[in-house]
Amino acid sequence: MARAQGDQRSIPAYLMRGGTSKGLYFLADDLPADRVRRDAVLLAAMGSPDTRQIDGVGGAHPLTSKIAVVSKSTRHDADVDYLFLQVVVDKAEVSDTQNCGNILAGVGPFAIETGLVVAQDGFTDVRIHMVNTGALAKARVLTPHRRVIYHGAARIDGVPGTHAPIMMDFLDVAGSSCGALLPSGNVIDEVDGVKVTLIDNGMPVVVIKAADMGLSGYESPAEIEDNAPVRARVEAIRLKAGLMMNLGDVTKKSVPKMTLIAPAQHGGDVSTRTFIPHRVHEAIGVLGAVSVATACALQGSVADAGLAMKGSKTFQIEHPTGFFSVEMQVEGEGKQLKVVRSALLRTARLLMRGEVLVAASLFAGDPL
Repeated sequence: MARAQGDQRSIPAYLMRGGTSKGLYFLADDLPADRVRRDAVLLAAMGSPDTRQIDGVGGAHPLTSKIAVVSKSTRHDADVDYLFLQVVVDKAEVSDTQNCGNILAGVGPFAIETGLVVAQDGFTDVRIHMVNTGALAKARVLTPHRRVIYHGAARIDGVPGTHAPIMMDFLDVAGSSCGALLPSGNVIDEVDGVKVTLIDNGMPVVVIKAADMGLSGYESPAEIEDNAPVRARVEAIRLKAGLMMNLGDVTKKSVPKMTLIAPAQHGGDVSTRTFIPHRVHEAIGVLGAVSVATACALQGSVADAGLAMKGSKTFQIEHPTGFFSVEMQVEGEGKQLKVVRSALLRTARLLMRGEVLVAASLFAGDPL
């Protein structure tokens, strides 16, 4: 519960790494119920708007300016509700327009640590209702002697060292943001003269061949960010694709993500560079990788791996700092493709717990 500390208010919070992202995790009851005040509190906690986030705990990058708000679930088929919020670094903006599968990786451990879910001996399955889209996920957290452990032998690219594995199963994420796996009803569309695949298997993604943007697809994130004509062209396509994906005007939204693909370089199935949506990801988001893997399984798509896939396969999605493995089980093909299961391995670690402080006036009845 938030407490007064002079002219500041302290709020219980956990700082956690989830996958290749990092952010603050809160119990919903510890934040203002009013959305406007809640967002003002989170902006202050992170230090936005400021490119350095110097007056808050944010890490001055979209991947380290994230929030998880967790509570007991309102659904009979879930243990906890998880609301993901992206705090924009350089704007006074908090967005709830997407899920985050990386921050999701820390929700299971957080729920157990805070007593929302009772730990079992060995492992504990935490059923998570992703409030942003209404979809469900299940996290299997190692809990020997009924305690969460964070150290182990699992390695994920983009994170140094090894940690305890957290297996993530996505149970019903197809079309969770756009209403259908293929929001336009087509395997391939054309936007501004460029062939694209519009797909939503947990994250709305526009898949484009890097070559169609005049790139090899192997450039570093910094090199792509420095290429103003490419960034402008990608954004123009994104704005039009947003309408086609039933997302409306996406000018101020963080979806859809834009993924440029190229032939794999290191034995994987495809190489990727992903806009999130204006910076280029140093890796690739969890649900973004799931959507790209689905595109690889989709015959005739921009990313068609030519597998005529049936049943199960683990796709290796290459990104700037390594690989992302996504296990897919599908039925049907083309427009009739149905995703039966998407699963992957993540890790998480509790970095710090305590209280984050903001101005007490943000909680009071004072004008914001």
